[in-house]
Amino acid sequence: MTDRATSAPTLQARNSAAFWTATGRSRGHEVVRRRGFLAVDGDERAGLRILIQEPDLDPGELAELSELARGAAGPVNAEDPFSSTDLSHLGMRDWQMPVMLRPPGQPVGEPALDVIRVRRPEDLRAAERIVIEGFELDGFKPHRPGELFPAALIEQPGVDVFLASYEGVPAGACVSVVDDGVGSHYWVGTSPAFRSRGVGRAVMLGALAPLAGLPVTLTASKLGRPLYESLGYTAAAPSTWWASTPATPSR
Repeated sequence: MTDRATSAPTLQARNSAAFWTATGRSRGHEVVRRRGFLAVDGDERAGLRILIQEPDLDPGELAELSELARGAAGPVNAEDPFSSTDLSHLGMRDWQMPVMLRPPGQPVGEPALDVIRVRRPEDLRAAERIVIEGFELDGFKPHRPGELFPAALIEQPGVDVFLASYEGVPAGACVSVVDDGVGSHYWVGTSPAFRSRGVGRAVMLGALAPLAGLPVTLTASKLGRPLYESLGYTAAAPSTWWASTPATPSR
């Protein structure tokens, strides 16, 4: 666990790159891959997503990243799990959230609610609406079905979307990604009408079950951290996030 905790920023960086590559491809957006960073350059609503991949960007990489940010059609969000790259020259605000790690082999309990792995278009749309509402993604409003979660997303290797229901009503969602033997979770959200009813725990348990034999990472918000700790995650390193607009964390 100690060795994995030390490498947690790299594990998170690589998995985030896999997730956003899959997202970019499913949306038809340009994916820019360099040694030190990966960027997904979207439209005026999706914006530009930057994933720092190494703690030591060279001057050329930083210059290219900065040019992409200045030319972005929409909002810019950057994730640096190493907390080593200064993007303050771009005029973006920053904050920190912990990268958390769950070692393999821990038991996973049964969710108290119904949780499914999404396969039907209507379930994917329900998950999409929950994430937009739960994370207050105003840039994706008014809702355009298939814009945040295109149908092609769940056809990408290693990507799954999970949906939890409360008394038959879709109430919680999350995305899990497995890449190179490591799992991670994104967009763990609950519909505002169903908060504090165990929905987040249920959807996490449902998504964790297929990953029980793998190390699993995520980046936790302040509100989400107690839930993740109760599920066996431990804070391993601070991740710095940068945004040109109000925060849109994916955890």
